[in-house]
Amino acid sequence: MRNHLIYFSFVFFISNCIYAHNFQQLPSLNDQAEKIYKQNPQKALEILEKALQEYKQENLNASYNLMGLVYRDIGKLEEAIKYSTLVIENSKKDSLKASAYNNLGACLRQKGAYENAIQNYLKALHIYENNNQQKEIAVVNNNIGLVYSYLGLPEKALEFHVAAQQKFEEIEYEKGVSEALNNIAIVYANKGDLDKALINFKKSLKIEEKRNDVKGKAESLNNVGGVYYYQGEVDSALVYFQKSIQLEKSIKNFAGLASSYNNMATVLMENNRLQKSKIYLDSAFNYATKYKMITDKENALFNYSQFYELSNENKNALLYFKKYADLKDSTKNIATNNKVSQLEIEYETKKKENQILQQKAKLAEKELEVRKKNMYLYGSLGLALILGLLGYLFYNQQRLKNLQFKKESQLKIALAKIQTQNELQEQRLRISRDLHDNIGAQLTFIISSLDNLKFAFPAMENKILKKLTSISDFTGKTIYELRDTIWAMNKEKISFEDLQIRITNFIEKAKSAFRGTNFEFNISSEINIEHTFTSVVGMNIYRIIQESVNNALKYAEAKKITVTIEKQKNEFLISIEDNGKGFHVENIEMGNGLQNIQKRAKQAKGEVKIMSTPERGTKITLKIAS
Repeated sequence: MRNHLIYFSFVFFISNCIYAHNFQQLPSLNDQAEKIYKQNPQKALEILEKALQEYKQENLNASYNLMGLVYRDIGKLEEAIKYSTLVIENSKKDSLKASAYNNLGACLRQKGAYENAIQNYLKALHIYENNNQQKEIAVVNNNIGLVYSYLGLPEKALEFHVAAQQKFEEIEYEKGVSEALNNIAIVYANKGDLDKALINFKKSLKIEEKRNDVKGKAESLNNVGGVYYYQGEVDSALVYFQKSIQLEKSIKNFAGLASSYNNMATVLMENNRLQKSKIYLDSAFNYATKYKMITDKENALFNYSQFYELSNENKNALLYFKKYADLKDSTKNIATNNKVSQLEIEYETKKKENQILQQKAKLAEKELEVRKKNMYLYGSLGLALILGLLGYLFYNQQRLKNLQFKKESQLKIALAKIQTQNELQEQRLRISRDLHDNIGAQLTFIISSLDNLKFAFPAMENKILKKLTSISDFTGKTIYELRDTIWAMNKEKISFEDLQIRITNFIEKAKSAFRGTNFEFNISSEINIEHTFTSVVGMNIYRIIQESVNNALKYAEAKKITVTIEKQKNEFLISIEDNGKGFHVENIEMGNGLQNIQKRAKQAKGEVKIMSTPERGTKITLKIAS
């Protein structure tokens, strides 16, 4: 695979728009269409066209709603929007209107209209919460998570998807569990955690195969293929993509085909099969343009830029990259992110305000009851008792007011905390996204340009060639370290499981680069993998291990390197031991590498010890409080 960033198009599960009727209550034609539209959408459309000719208003609205769902499923978004809008304008049933709002939100999300999408999702959510419809609430939360994924806010997306998964599992709704797992996997894939992504995608695929959902199987196959592609297993990726395309064609799912064709074109370009990749790329762009699927169109424009760059047509490569950048900027900008977050805050604020009003009403009712009771007592008691009761009323009223004021203050503080946390999270994600999209893309362009120079001037002097190679390798290392920094920046906490996966990936890469060296990575079974560190401590632990292993490889020429993590009382003991050249610790001048290790240990509030014996090796131990 070439050393550049690949904007790869995973298929996002589009959560089923809710159709809240029992089969026994539906008219027969709608009943038939709803039962088959996932497996045979064309047949479902034929049945619904007949229903439109026969049914009266409310049953007709049910048919409109199903038409909207089917058209969205096969990628005809304009038709889907038309029918969902008819339901919203004409139906008097909350269940139908909520389903239509949810479907309309999904269509607008696919078209890149994220602000309008979130508005419709929140309208659907409001109806379902009022009716305490748990499954439907989970579906809409899952859909809201998709908007955050598209906007590049992975932590917010995970928050909604995980909540949806837990609710689906609680009510034993398999399709919902599959969709939530799929969306969680997409977030991990976009964050670069491919192992977690593959685990969740395969769980989703297993559920879809059990349910024999053709569309669901196609999307899951495509997603699994995408992870294999990122992992460099091109042959496996192609097999999964081909299976996905065959299923998408069988149900005429044009949205899925656009994404799958983009994926095939990317893989073929990676393997220098340019002419064949152009066929898939043209098909992807045509479907995305015809059916107004903004994300797939972005991916197609980026792939065109890569295709022309590989074909040495730099003018066309630059032209399509500008088109891609313009389209992306028009849909995914900070203003849109802020607006979506603001809509969510406004929605939560209204819920809190309603709670305050309800509390005020209850307090007013209680106060009225007290006054009525006291009025009965006034007639039978003397002036002294009346004065006493008046004093009591005043005290009780003040107590109720104080209680009300205290609750209102607590709610206001909670709202302020939510808003501050959202603003801090958005700032952190904006910085990491700028690093990824701007600096990362520029470094990738440098590598690509250096590689092109080497191929364009094969006869250049060996000294210059070595220098270009050195610059390219250094830039590649910088990209790798930048990704580690973005990984840490996107997290408030880093779990032991996250750290274990990161260290394992680093050691596996070291094994591939230094085949003459034996690596061991041991973790005590007493360690709780759910234990979390702050992002600063977690990143420093990872960097100390990375620096120690690199020193052993680069300077000590070690043939065996062992990384061990143990739990001793109230602290973690991390050791990196090698059998390399070693040195006299008291005589050697500390270089940048050892100084960095000591500095990072201090930042992590840990204690580091360096022990070495010439010709016998070196052992570095780090103690971190648990």
